[in-house]
Amino acid sequence: MSILCVDDVSLAFGGLEVLCDVSFEVNEGEIFAIIGPNGAGKTSVLNIISGFYRPKKGTVFFKGADIGHLTPDKRAAQGMSRTFQNIALYHGMSVLDNIKLGAHSHLKTGLMGGLWYWGAAHREEMALRKKIEEDIIDFLEIETIRKQPVGSLAYGLQKRVELARALAMRPEILLMDEPVAGMNAEETEDMARFILDIKEEHNITIVLIEHDMQMIMDISDQVLVLNFGQKLTCGTPDEVQKHPEVIKAYLGREKNQ
Repeated sequence: MSILCVDDVSLAFGGLEVLCDVSFEVNEGEIFAIIGPNGAGKTSVLNIISGFYRPKKGTVFFKGADIGHLTPDKRAAQGMSRTFQNIALYHGMSVLDNIKLGAHSHLKTGLMGGLWYWGAAHREEMALRKKIEEDIIDFLEIETIRKQPVGSLAYGLQKRVELARALAMRPEILLMDEPVAGMNAEETEDMARFILDIKEEHNITIVLIEHDMQMIMDISDQVLVLNFGQKLTCGTPDEVQKHPEVIKAYLGREKNQ
């Protein structure tokens, strides 16, 4: 069953066409990868899905509903969360506090209760902290660093904290922009394992952009290939690797040459 549908989307900045008539569907519970050379329009697709960009034409459907009119925060409230290529964390705050920010939209305490931090506000805060520590911090194996300032952490751990914050939003679909960029082999392997576990244990649909082709082909269910803002093909990793247009785009030659 399709949870996300991008229908005939085009995007332009002035006279520069970034995306041209791109369409695809993401099925519920799968890992859907978007690949392509630099400048192919991959991040622009995520920006349109998450509401940071408005397309020149086309429609985005989430859980069967047109979400083109929704702002990014409204889309997040509908069950959509995201990590970024450039880490977007509060470096002076602790790991735990950064993660708790992801659950902010789910808190129900009113202004006065939150201001005085007593009664219902305190109970809700403690319940949230317990859930995060049990369900997310343990899951991502960051218990030992939960009180440390994010700015003191190595790059790979910061990426893991950003993923934890996205999970705290309780998403139905998780958008990930180059989750292993800049990581070493061990960190990449760990992140790939976490992505698979998020899909299998939490039943969260994942849409990701990544340049690590080995990881993409190992963990993805479907792969969309973009080139110069246009869709080349979409299919299983095996189908995509054998597609002549993909080989030409990546290698600059035909398969039989």
